[in-house]
Amino acid sequence: MTLESKIGYRFTNRKVLVEALTHRSFNKPYNYERLEFIGDSILNFTIASYLYDKFPKLNEGSLSKLRSTLVSQKGLHKIAEHLALGTYIFISEAEEKNRGRLKKSILADSVEAIIAAIYLDSQRDIKLVQKFIIDIYDELFPEISLETLFRDFKTTLQEITQADFGVIPEYRLHSTTGPDHEKIFEIGVYIDDKLYGQAIGRSKKSAEQNSAEQTIEMLSSE
Repeated sequence: MTLESKIGYRFTNRKVLVEALTHRSFNKPYNYERLEFIGDSILNFTIASYLYDKFPKLNEGSLSKLRSTLVSQKGLHKIAEHLALGTYIFISEAEEKNRGRLKKSILADSVEAIIAAIYLDSQRDIKLVQKFIIDIYDELFPEISLETLFRDFKTTLQEITQADFGVIPEYRLHSTTGPDHEKIFEIGVYIDDKLYGQAIGRSKKSAEQNSAEQTIEMLSSE
């Protein structure tokens, strides 16, 4: 099956498709980075609009959490795997040896570039592009909710920090207050020895979850 068959769109100008699949390491005067810039904006707007309609009772903070997770590198990598983008991208021999076809960052960027390529090739038909985005998210994320996507904030945060920082977060106990039967724990999250989230809980585990949630919010707003 060709990539166009998987996408469900046939390109009129195949050069824009090639550009969307070309990594900067490949010896060409173009790459997908400019397309990625457009695709990122289209994706964020589409998912924001989609979530706004799907969850009319959720507040801005909750909607932002959902959107951040869905458009994150992890979410985009899932789409890239579904489309098998790694088999189609153009990379240098050095990047090939460095397992570039499996790198989440490259594959995630390629998804955004593909979105932009469809947008431009379709004469900027935003409704067509949005349908492509929503259809693929509906297929791959059928159970979109705060409960399913944010059930374990510590696991989510670890996946984010491993992908973006190459390290796992460290949880440090800052203080313990209150009598034995009503202790309050304050935990701080450190990434590369830098303090990010800080929160309290009635147990160390709940304080860690709360501080992990706070850290995810901080990272998504940067």
